[in-house]
Amino acid sequence: MTQYLMAVYMVEGQEPPAPEAMEKAYRDVDAFNEKLKAKGHWVFAGGLHPVDAATVVRVNDGELLVTDGPFPESKEHLGGFWVVKAADLDEALALAREASVACQNPVEVRPFQDQ
Repeated sequence: MTQYLMAVYMVEGQEPPAPEAMEKAYRDVDAFNEKLKAKGHWVFAGGLHPVDAATVVRVNDGELLVTDGPFPESKEHLGGFWVVKAADLDEALALAREASVACQNPVEVRPFQDQ
């Protein structure tokens, strides 16, 4: 089975969902995670703190630079992710559809490179 990254994107500055909607999303994501585990798709998953908690580390002309903030200057940022095992892209996309419904956000699917 191939491993896929299912990345959840959040939009900076977007009005946050009502507390009831957030509670439902948490319950739905928990249920989705349990389904992934039961069906053998689960590898790893995690939610991320907001982008203002990000730190970027890079080397520029041999000098180490550490800066605040997310690397891309964009309104869309990675908010969380799943790493799943799937037989093929079609199966990964089916899982991503369920993930998007559960977390109420867009989910990008990308296969890992062969090792």
